[in-house]
Amino acid sequence: MNDLGATLRAARVAAGLSLDGMSRLTHFSKSTLGHIETGRRVVQGEHVIAYSRVLGLSIETLCGKPFDPLRMAHEWLVRETPVHEHLRSGRRIGSSLVDTLENRVVELRHLDDLVGGRDLFPVVQREFEEVQMLAKEASFSEVNGRRLLVAVGELAQLAGWVASDAGRYPEAQATYLTGVAAAREADDQVLVGQLFSSLAYQMANVGDPADAVLLAQSAVAGASEAAPAVKTLLRERLAWSYARARDKTSALRTLGLVDEEWERRSRNDDEPEWVYWLNRHEIDVMAGRCLIELGQPSAAKPLLLGAIEAYSPDHVREKALYMTWLAESQANAGELDEARLTLEQARTVSGSVQSSRLELRMRQVERLAN
Repeated sequence: MNDLGATLRAARVAAGLSLDGMSRLTHFSKSTLGHIETGRRVVQGEHVIAYSRVLGLSIETLCGKPFDPLRMAHEWLVRETPVHEHLRSGRRIGSSLVDTLENRVVELRHLDDLVGGRDLFPVVQREFEEVQMLAKEASFSEVNGRRLLVAVGELAQLAGWVASDAGRYPEAQATYLTGVAAAREADDQVLVGQLFSSLAYQMANVGDPADAVLLAQSAVAGASEAAPAVKTLLRERLAWSYARARDKTSALRTLGLVDEEWERRSRNDDEPEWVYWLNRHEIDVMAGRCLIELGQPSAAKPLLLGAIEAYSPDHVREKALYMTWLAESQANAGELDEARLTLEQARTVSGSVQSSRLELRMRQVERLAN
């Protein structure tokens, strides 16, 4: 562990990043990171994930050996939670517990990059239910109460997303709406927009695209004061809803607005942590997906190829998902041999990740390619 801490420190220094800078980008305190790097604190999987994301290095590069995210998820599930520990000692909660819960939301969110929904669902669901219980039963100051409600809303978004990936669509919808209630009580309209937008994305995929359009439009309108990165994300999902509803004009116009919003970003923006994953490649993937839905597979292929080549090898579910879209673009362009080869490569990349969303995509594209 001392060696791993030293490796993390060397990687950070090589990237020209200070402990202060790393703290701001990971949501771990400077002192925690210092203890990790000097061996005074045991390095956990969530620490390695955070360094990997910020520094743009694979987990295997940092660890020097295979990393098992499923083991990390299991260890998280069997450990006692901060909520249980707190409720043994009293009902009044302070800022330190809220700090811990906020950090756990971030860590779980990044674990979703590596673990499929069926494996991660019980972990996130337990955390969500316990933080909900705390918000109902504990006593706290007005400031900590609002922060706790925001944590409930953010956990609801993550729990809904994971449930959807696990194919548990009714549970996902109910969870998203529970989060909306908490975010509204906290007066966090941007988080309300994120929750409605996430639900609209599910509806566009497995429900009525027309309803998805209305909900996605509401999310964009309600988050009018959000940072450009957030507006980019919400407009992406609106574009997808339009594409699924076969509204070509609105979809293409919204994709143009996505690019405009992304160009408005600056280093001084106050962005919520939950947009950490959004980048130019992710935007290109969504644009490519929309173009496929709109009958323009040849225009989609270069966007998808560039994003897939740049994608982290640790994020196997997303990489495999994006490869299914590439395979669909190839199949729609009449390149059936290439589509079958891409699908086979996607299966190899995905390994044993437990994602109903990925399995559904595989079946859909297989029918096109055969």
